[in-house]
Amino acid sequence: MSHCTVSKIHHVGVVVESLRRAYGFWRDTLGLPLLREAEIPDQGVRAALLAAGESEVELLEPLTADGGVARFLARRGEGLHHICFETADVDAALGGLRAQSVPLLDERSRAGLAGRIAFLSPKACHGVLVELATPPQGTEARDSPVRLKRLVVGCREPAAAAGSYQRLFGLPEVAINGGARCMLGWAGGGTLLMVPASEVGNVEGMVALSMVAPEMAGLLGRLRRAGAAMLVGAAEVTIEPRSSHGVHLHISRYHFP
Repeated sequence: MSHCTVSKIHHVGVVVESLRRAYGFWRDTLGLPLLREAEIPDQGVRAALLAAGESEVELLEPLTADGGVARFLARRGEGLHHICFETADVDAALGGLRAQSVPLLDERSRAGLAGRIAFLSPKACHGVLVELATPPQGTEARDSPVRLKRLVVGCREPAAAAGSYQRLFGLPEVAINGGARCMLGWAGGGTLLMVPASEVGNVEGMVALSMVAPEMAGLLGRLRRAGAAMLVGAAEVTIEPRSSHGVHLHISRYHFP
């Protein structure tokens, strides 16, 4: 079966109550450079993209009470909202997915902060909202002191979910030490770790974000000055969701697959 070709995780989307307040953590404390911010009327949001190594973090603030992001915020609170894969031609990718009868939210691409974008139905990806994006030409990654490493996804059957993502997007498999977990993606462009839902409170869908910070001392200093609630290990820090706008966030010093 043919699949659309994606090259990396372009960004992970996070719904927040206020961009201004979210900047205090994601930009000022973590140090992620702001790439661009814009109002997107057809989505009912004001959005911002921040550099996170080869990938980005997108912050979404609802502007209306009746949009999808506003409903997400009212139902679930702040937190992980979607994952976006980069593809060279989003419309061609949609055509291939449509030919396989993959359920789509967007039949055609539209303008978004990441370029030409389109969303698949969460039914297509085991409860995860997936976006495809073709960024504008000339878009370059910017260096950042904290980089995206991995998105953790809770699944009823991790192997089945991993198989679906491989069939739909051609994601390469990353070898791990057996067990029920499965990993897909790129060492430099972010990975997806599929874990049994029973390991993460029986939650299905996106549950945690992992990042890497080669220079940990400066990051810890900024986190402490910001009063972040966290657990600090020898070469890692776990930040509690109340300090990271609903995101279960783990940051390590070393970049493992």
